[in-house]
Amino acid sequence: MRSIWNGAISFGLVSIPIKLVNATESHSISFRQVHTEDNGRIRYRKVCELEDREVAQAEIGKAYEDADGTMIPITEDDLSHLPIPTARTIEIVAFVPADRIDPLQMGSAYYLAASGAQAAKPYTLLREALKRSNKVAIAKYALRGRERLGMLRVVGDAIAMHGLLWPDEVRAPEGVAPDEDVTVRDKELDLADALMDTLGEVDLADLHDEYREALEEVVAAKASGESPRETPEPAPGGKVLDLMAALENSVRTARASRGEEEPAEPEKTETAEVSHLSGRRSRSKRKTAEQADSAESVESVDSAKSAAKKSAPRKRAAAKKTAAKKTASAGTAKKATSAGTAKKTASAGTAKKAAKKTQGKRPA
Repeated sequence: MRSIWNGAISFGLVSIPIKLVNATESHSISFRQVHTEDNGRIRYRKVCELEDREVAQAEIGKAYEDADGTMIPITEDDLSHLPIPTARTIEIVAFVPADRIDPLQMGSAYYLAASGAQAAKPYTLLREALKRSNKVAIAKYALRGRERLGMLRVVGDAIAMHGLLWPDEVRAPEGVAPDEDVTVRDKELDLADALMDTLGEVDLADLHDEYREALEEVVAAKASGESPRETPEPAPGGKVLDLMAALENSVRTARASRGEEEPAEPEKTETAEVSHLSGRRSRSKRKTAEQADSAESVESVDSAKSAAKKSAPRKRAAAKKTAAKKTASAGTAKKATSAGTAKKTASAGTAKKAAKKTQGKRPA
């Protein structure tokens, strides 16, 4: 990788020669400006206004325009002799926890490469000290005509530096948040958490620039004389008024895109479903019990009928015996009655005969 700046890291009394290398690269597709009638290139020429002629790059320098329009020339020699210690030095001024750095301040990223064999030992010392402390180094450095703020941290076996904005270059978020008084319900937060959990589980290495890929397809199609693919119709949509419905649909769509199954229904639904199944089971049990009772009743009736059939002859015999006994008793009673009547009749006749004899013996 080509270095864009050479200097040293100042770590107390330790000086570490380094080279500054870009840590990032752009993969965006660039276009040229052309004349639409004949595709001729449109170029910007650097013209001196006073001489009205085009000048070469070697003739171009820097100048500061004063308030009245006066140009004050500034040479590279002037910039290299600025009265600051960071002209060619990355000066570490403090070590702080990484969470002290506001991400809004972070800008371009660079790798700091050790310059020469003599830089290996102090470079490794600084790297290991940063690892063990779990801190980042805050430094000042000069680049492209201005002093800048930077943050040094360990990336793998290398030291990286992020350019930082000065604190007064970060705007306060005044007037950005909504002024309306909005109440967020717990259920809405739960759905938002579920959506965050679903979308949050992603490997950053799997993310890519789909816009650039689409541009490459268009360029390839045009180069081969083909027509670019038709742009797919956007999904029909409208103004979403129900935030809960939007969150639920978002969670469902995110899970479907990842091939995840729908989770179990909420507890309330599960309870209702279980109750429904229990009711069906109860009805089945009741039916089974009713069938069992019916079977038992049938068996009881059959048993009663069978028992009745078996006991019927015995009952009829017992009834005949009882009737015979009653008849015998009735005959005996009649005989006894007839005998008693006869005795009474005989007694009455005897009494009459005795009365007649007595009447005959009375004196006249």
